[in-house]
Amino acid sequence: MAEGSNGPLQDRVAIVTGASRGIGRAIALHLASLGAKLVINYTSNSAQADTVSSQINADSLVPRAITVRADISDPDQVKSLFDATESAFDSPVDILVNSAGVVDSKYPTVSNTTIEDFDNTFNVNTRGAFLCCKEAANRIKRGRGGRIICVTSSSVASLKTGYGAYAASKAAVETMVKILAKELKGSGITANCVAPGPVATDMFFSGKTEEMVKKAVEVCPLGRLGETEDVAPVVGFLASDAGEWVNGQIIRVNGGYV
Repeated sequence: MAEGSNGPLQDRVAIVTGASRGIGRAIALHLASLGAKLVINYTSNSAQADTVSSQINADSLVPRAITVRADISDPDQVKSLFDATESAFDSPVDILVNSAGVVDSKYPTVSNTTIEDFDNTFNVNTRGAFLCCKEAANRIKRGRGGRIICVTSSSVASLKTGYGAYAASKAAVETMVKILAKELKGSGITANCVAPGPVATDMFFSGKTEEMVKKAVEVCPLGRLGETEDVAPVVGFLASDAGEWVNGQIIRVNGGYV
């Protein structure tokens, strides 16, 4: 967003986890286009995160995006993520979008899922979401405009084989967020999930054969894979004042896939 212009999220402070690539990256860029100040969280790829923040800051006299490394499955690092955000922008956090996630690209059946892979999936997808939601619920600015948005998955509804641990890890988050929305009564903070279907990202393509990709396209009534830009505007709407009346909901953004 150009300096001096006003968007629906003008100067609100947003943390986007897993924002160095994929859906998280698209969400961060979109929120920035609506006027938000961004924290680009990443776990390992600092170069990709820096590229996102540079893109946001390109047309701004004052930096509107910073990068912060944090493993969201570690409570101390999640606390530090919020601390760094408040320090950088001299403001409490307004919006949390938890987009960090992992999938087992071997797509094992439940009977063939190793305990190590199960634990890794739940550590990032479920424990990570819990820690981010917990910190956000305690630290997001009270009053109008506070937002907690977790990116989950339409696999919770499609129940495809090979996604047992992954779908379960996201189903747990969807249940938790619906309860969190009720617990935040009186705070003015809403809590929702955005649950994409198959989206053309590195994470989606990892470990998949051409046949698996083709099947995902065939199942969708719109006859294509989703793009990250299909998902980001839904998050932008929920983060805005216009999205206030949507609370405690799971929004499945999948082109009719399920």
